[in-house]
Amino acid sequence: MSATNPLLQPHDLPSFSLIRAEHVLPAVEQILADNRAAIAGILQSQAQQPTWAGLVLAMDELNDRLGAAWSPVSHLNAVCNSAELREAYEACLPALSAYSTELGQNRELFQAYQALASSPEAAGFDQAQKTILEHALRDFRLSGIDLPLEQQQRYAQVQSTLSELGSRFSNQLLDATQAWSKHVTDETALAGLPDSAKAQMAAAAQAKGLDGWLITLEFPSYYAVMTYASDRSLREELYAAYCTRASDQGPNAGQFDNGPVMAQILDLRQELAQLLGYPNYAELSLATKMADSSEQVLSFLRDLAQRSKPFAAQDLEQLKAYAAEQGCSDLASWDVGYYGEKLREQRYSVSQEALRAYFPIDKVLSGLFSIVQRLYGIEITELKGFDGWHADVRLFEIRENGQHVGRFFFDLYARANKRGGAWMDGARDHRRTAAGQLQSPVANLVCNFTPAEPGKPALLTHDEVTTLFHEFGHGLHHLLTRIEHAGVSGINGVAWDAVELPSQFMENWCWEPEGLALISGHYQTGAPLPQDLLDKMLAAKNFQSGMMMVRQLEFSLFDFELHATHGDGRSVLQVLEGVRDEVTVMRPPAYNRFPNSFAHIFAGGYAAGYYSYKWAEVLSADAFSRFEEDGVLNADTGRAFREAILARGGSLAPMALFVDFRGREPSIDALLRHCGLSEAAAA
Repeated sequence: MSATNPLLQPHDLPSFSLIRAEHVLPAVEQILADNRAAIAGILQSQAQQPTWAGLVLAMDELNDRLGAAWSPVSHLNAVCNSAELREAYEACLPALSAYSTELGQNRELFQAYQALASSPEAAGFDQAQKTILEHALRDFRLSGIDLPLEQQQRYAQVQSTLSELGSRFSNQLLDATQAWSKHVTDETALAGLPDSAKAQMAAAAQAKGLDGWLITLEFPSYYAVMTYASDRSLREELYAAYCTRASDQGPNAGQFDNGPVMAQILDLRQELAQLLGYPNYAELSLATKMADSSEQVLSFLRDLAQRSKPFAAQDLEQLKAYAAEQGCSDLASWDVGYYGEKLREQRYSVSQEALRAYFPIDKVLSGLFSIVQRLYGIEITELKGFDGWHADVRLFEIRENGQHVGRFFFDLYARANKRGGAWMDGARDHRRTAAGQLQSPVANLVCNFTPAEPGKPALLTHDEVTTLFHEFGHGLHHLLTRIEHAGVSGINGVAWDAVELPSQFMENWCWEPEGLALISGHYQTGAPLPQDLLDKMLAAKNFQSGMMMVRQLEFSLFDFELHATHGDGRSVLQVLEGVRDEVTVMRPPAYNRFPNSFAHIFAGGYAAGYYSYKWAEVLSADAFSRFEEDGVLNADTGRAFREAILARGGSLAPMALFVDFRGREPSIDALLRHCGLSEAAAA
């Protein structure tokens, strides 16, 4: 099998077209068995006095081989999900979880790392090496190395079950999203929808062998109806289906219900925290983050909420007054997007749909690449003739001074059997191998944009452009690292609440006239974004930003409270209602089951960490304010940001890196100013 199994072959890039479900489990089992044997050999050879090369580099080699097999499988499970692949993926989770826990609780391995950290060799280590050893010793403790055997075994069981439950949450959400659709044969029901959305719905119907149009819960379809459909009952129907996915409510009530899964996840996380000596999972989560304490996180979020809520209340009053003028005197959750877009158009004469024509995908990409070329001195070119997982996938290479730096895949459009949302995965790390070769990094960048219509390029809304820049910021963090030790190269070892800094930082160029001039051009004529449209767009930047801010704070506070207070007798929904009492200005209907689709915290890495988005937004706004002072495309400032933040990965504490770039600690003022939520903006 190993001779024909593509997951067991050394490769530059994965042979996606050759990977089959039946390859997955045998490859993972083979690599885990090989790794266990290799680790026994490492421990034997390093028993007297461990060395960096003999211990850390040797472990890196094993991790890299496992990653080279598992990364493409995990990626395919997210972007080309099928029953067979899902089954194969899930069959590996218990074995991978057991292996990970076994490493974390291997006392000989722990002692080898301890011995290396206090060895004469360690005195000469660079900062990155010292950080790797600090993180390794911390992670052994967070894996239960100090626990009695019985508790170590329980820790292993809990971790394994949590891994399976996270996957189940994700699968049930995907299945619930795909289980609902609405077949429309009368075009008048779609009044108000732009042609691009109707073309997409017609293509979805055709793909299922239906005439007319098919509305689905994939985001481009949902967004189009909620923003443009004149038929209020259609908006309400779609809203109810979307916000009750994977729950006990709505049109598919009880089907794929994530409620019991969430309850189990929260119980097990609480048990895990207490096993390790933490009062709750929020405190355990902070052990690897930039924030110092739960109190610091909660007071940060509540301070922002206090400052933002008056602006949000004002936004809502204006929206209600406008909707009432239009004949809707009882504004509901399914009306907010629709009347919000109408009010934006009335007030600023600008709509997301009108802007679409100026953001054809290739123009946006060439502009994005121009911006980072100016800032960071890199060149980006498209590569052809590679093995992708779908016809839409594209591959690009980054070079600097003619030298290869790394590559990234783009998978930009929504489709069936693809997980919703947008994300970056580090597919391969930048590192110096045991043989002394420099391994270049590879990233997967995934979005869910509206695909092209026949005869037209894909046209992005400005919101989608911002999402693209955000994910590309993560990609650059992974790809532009200069660190040669895997443990802190790229995004590895970066505190989770600082990892959003480079991504949110990139979004700023979507709002800067110099940036917009590079990323926009009419798809038919190439004409630049007209000055009046640009002015209107910039004027509309902070439209309803108060409501948007409290919505994000609701998610952040809910996540943190949920993990900090679990076991106090309140249900998930009661915690959410408590947070809404505090920060929300527009109460959703009682049947809303938002938590059941909150994959970030139940199936992603954001448990008790969703606040990271706001935390890092303070860092990114303040970092960008230096560009506002120096010139937004100032190459010297760009290089300084690259060398201080992007190049150094997780090698130093994020605050030290920030201070290195900015010359001081961050201030919240720039964020409030950028969002139009400062006293000056109110005046």
